[in-house]
Amino acid sequence: MTGSAGSRLPRLDRATAEIRNAVRALLAEAPADSPDHPAVAAPAPPHEQEPAPEFVLAVSGGADSMALAAACAHLGTRPDPGPSLRSGAGTAVGTRPDPGPNSAPAAPAPRFHAVVVDHGLQDGSAATAAAVVERLTALGLSAESMRVAVDPAHGGIEAAARTARYSALERIRATRGAAAILTGHTRDDQAETVLLGLLRGSGARSLAGMRSRSGYLWRPLLDITRAQTRASCAASGIPVWEDPMNADPRFARVRARTRVLPVLEAELGPGAARALARTAALLAADSDALEAQAAAARPAHTSGPEVHASASGLPQAVRTRVLRDWLREHAGTAQEVGAHHVEAVDDLLTGRRRGAVSVPGAAEVRRTAGGGLIFTLLGLPAPTGSGIR
Repeated sequence: MTGSAGSRLPRLDRATAEIRNAVRALLAEAPADSPDHPAVAAPAPPHEQEPAPEFVLAVSGGADSMALAAACAHLGTRPDPGPSLRSGAGTAVGTRPDPGPNSAPAAPAPRFHAVVVDHGLQDGSAATAAAVVERLTALGLSAESMRVAVDPAHGGIEAAARTARYSALERIRATRGAAAILTGHTRDDQAETVLLGLLRGSGARSLAGMRSRSGYLWRPLLDITRAQTRASCAASGIPVWEDPMNADPRFARVRARTRVLPVLEAELGPGAARALARTAALLAADSDALEAQAAAARPAHTSGPEVHASASGLPQAVRTRVLRDWLREHAGTAQEVGAHHVEAVDDLLTGRRRGAVSVPGAAEVRRTAGGGLIFTLLGLPAPTGSGIR
């Protein structure tokens, strides 16, 4: 079929179509504040055509990451057709609109490189990783596996595996000069993150969950459900590998996924995961605004290791963020600055507490005679004129 109706393509299942559109939409968004992240859309004039951006895909072999990989393999075979197909406006699933004689040239198709990280936590993990690489190659993607060392002594096995995984992915991204790392996190993962944050009593920043873009880490499937990724893989005949750790009830996230969320859906009605993800999106906007206010306020209320007394007059939500960032700058990486550190220092600043507050980095914070604060390393004399009391 030709002409204005477009060329008929093979019938596409809805789950796969929505996943492709989600990936295409995120890649086409031009970041407002980072020239390091080129957009797939907005092609340059032909004589100035930029090379197609490359993205690193984090693939475990599960349904989420394999559905992402399949969508990327599809997008990597053709140039960006323009806004009408990206938005789906006026175009039925399975058809491609004619570009028309005056259309701008299509942007070059993005390039993708898939990486399977082998954590070495199960017998036969190397063979499993190799099998996933073969499946990715069969999809038409360049792919590799990388073995990492996981040290569970610091933060537990989940946190150690995550740290090792993202460190390896970032090294590959930086080496290849790729625009970003794409992961297969879904709406269900977002709901689990928010639920766990609620149970920990976290603040808005944690309850805002995962962002679709966080530095070089991009998550195009946050509006896609786990059921959709499974349906897409099943419809496309893509084999998936289920990580045994994703069913291990020793981990809080697994219990939230397999026990808590199903009860919420059954007892309170369907839509619990969707509602939790919506809460994250709403809190993300609020959190971003507060972070911006804190960043703007900090230069006027802090000077090096000191916080001025004037900071006590800031709204609490802004003040605690100023104190958190100030502590993180001076405490270094010896230990993570937690909410309890910030709360104690805030109490000291506002006069609800006396004495010194021990903070990470073998240091303490004391109140000055002028009503401000000063950060001092233990064992070193206080700066002259600090007026510590």
